[in-house]
Amino acid sequence: MKLINPHVISEGGVQYPLGTLNGQCILYDFEKILVYLDAKGKLLFGKKFRIYEEDREVLFKLSNYQIRDWDMCKKLKIDLNKGLLLSGPVGCGKTSLMKLLRFITPHYQPYDVIPTRNIVFGFNHLGFKVMEQYGDHGFYCFDDLGVEPTGRHFGKDCNVMGEILLSRHELFTKTSGLNFKISKIVKTHATTNLNAQELEARYGNRVRSRMRELFNLVAFDKKTIDKRR
Repeated sequence: MKLINPHVISEGGVQYPLGTLNGQCILYDFEKILVYLDAKGKLLFGKKFRIYEEDREVLFKLSNYQIRDWDMCKKLKIDLNKGLLLSGPVGCGKTSLMKLLRFITPHYQPYDVIPTRNIVFGFNHLGFKVMEQYGDHGFYCFDDLGVEPTGRHFGKDCNVMGEILLSRHELFTKTSGLNFKISKIVKTHATTNLNAQELEARYGNRVRSRMRELFNLVAFDKKTIDKRR
């Protein structure tokens, strides 16, 4: 169903305009996006949630990606055909922001945020059909990539997320190479606490190479505080 005013979002009886309509285009206002994200965050995660001033740079990149501002993303060196890999220290707010980000564009296909450990636990119980499930055409954000345990099904070890990323890359290559509309390109997002070297050690050079093609890297500062304390 097409939304009449996708730039105006209602939460708890309150309307949050994220910008203005100019014909069929939405002119987004970053400050209004922050107001909405703060309000939505409190609804989802509790009253203690807040948007931190030191996170503005990261949020600016994430927001411009999500609203598909081609000109700004070009300046920021973000490829809108790729997904997002949001990295940063433990507790900096990666998962919360990726859960929130999808709400600012209700007229776009949302992605599901799935903890990688849950995927591996599913593999251990159900086997390779779990890998097939997440290697499909769905839009996913794999949360806490790189810290999940090794999969084991009927005595056979498997680097579950490594195999899924290879499948996701194959789908991405097929859909992005067929001049599909951006909404039809199979996107993969992820969050991680690991750096590039640690990811390569976890998944190997082949997967790490595919990840460069799959993702735009958006990183928190290494000194970002643990907001859960």
